[in-house]
Amino acid sequence: MPLSPSTARSPVHTRTVTCNAFHRDDDLIDIEGHMTDVKSYEIPNRWRGPILPGQPIHDMWLRLTLDRDFTIQAVEAVTDASPFASCPAVTVNFQRLKGVKIGPGWRRIVRQKLGGIEGCTHLVELLGPMATTAYQAMWGLNARNRRQNDDQDPQPGSSNKAPRMLNSCWAYSDRGDIIRDHYPAFYKGEAPKK
Repeated sequence: MPLSPSTARSPVHTRTVTCNAFHRDDDLIDIEGHMTDVKSYEIPNRWRGPILPGQPIHDMWLRLTLDRDFTIQAVEAVTDASPFASCPAVTVNFQRLKGVKIGPGWRRIVRQKLGGIEGCTHLVELLGPMATTAYQAMWGLNARNRRQNDDQDPQPGSSNKAPRMLNSCWAYSDRGDIIRDHYPAFYKGEAPKK
């Protein structure tokens, strides 16, 4: 269902973020993020000259190559368009992520290695959805591999281990239908009414 109709308005700014995951022939996973920012009007720029409507102010790419344990094996960062000539020089700092594992503490580690003047606000921001994309990709690959190998996916609730997503969102509340129906050992009772 789309959003409700708005009042009369005109476009000002569009940020597009795209994240793709690829399973490589060497069994590593490439997570590629791409971000663009465009305005609906011309803006002056000392370095580039006028930036025309629809022309990217920011056009940036990031690739993280991961192993199956979510450890970053390789990093590539590229700035194709930016508002300042100096922006592309910081992309080399993203090599600091090599050897880091995406998991608990990810945002803290990113801030330590690439916070403030050590990074690029836009590329650092792109790392958030890229990490989520990595989890989605790895979960899907592992499930697909189990199906292809004729292994049965574990039945929900068949383990004594709490589901990873427990209490991570409304749907996985320990008081909600999903947990009650699929993980009854972890169900805590009726969900509060809205």
